[in-house]
Amino acid sequence: MTDTDVAPVRLAPGDPAPEFTLPDADGNPVSLADHRGRRVVVYCYPAAMTPGCTTQAVDFTAAAGDLAEAGLDIIGISPDPPEKLLRFREQEGLQITLLSDPDKQVLAAYGAYGPKKLYGKEVVGVIRSTFVVDAEGRIEKASYNVKATGHVAKLRRELGLG
Repeated sequence: MTDTDVAPVRLAPGDPAPEFTLPDADGNPVSLADHRGRRVVVYCYPAAMTPGCTTQAVDFTAAAGDLAEAGLDIIGISPDPPEKLLRFREQEGLQITLLSDPDKQVLAAYGAYGPKKLYGKEVVGVIRSTFVVDAEGRIEKASYNVKATGHVAKLRRELGLG
């Protein structure tokens, strides 16, 4: 069985959010369960320090205060090692939690790893996706193949935050 034989999972509102514990940029374990009682934006991105992923992370950092006031925490997940996430955070002044999933098991559990189109070719990789997990740990919103630019503003509108 190859990677392309794997049909990606598609989460939908009401589904239980897949639990995870992954290392952050400082190597400390962070679990989804740590955030129970608050809503969490979990966003999956292909690679730190690339143009689209930088735009998205900077936009999430800019929105972090408003999202926190609305009871939402932000977690970004990529396959990058913690050391690269630390450089990314420091280089861009990011103030959001970045987690490392080098085995891509959490990305796959969220349906954010699998076949995708890249420059017209089908490849297997991280599918830029964003999820809102409610305070009880259920999927409130699942968005796949999101655009890096303008996505945070769109999410804020969808959440009623202007």
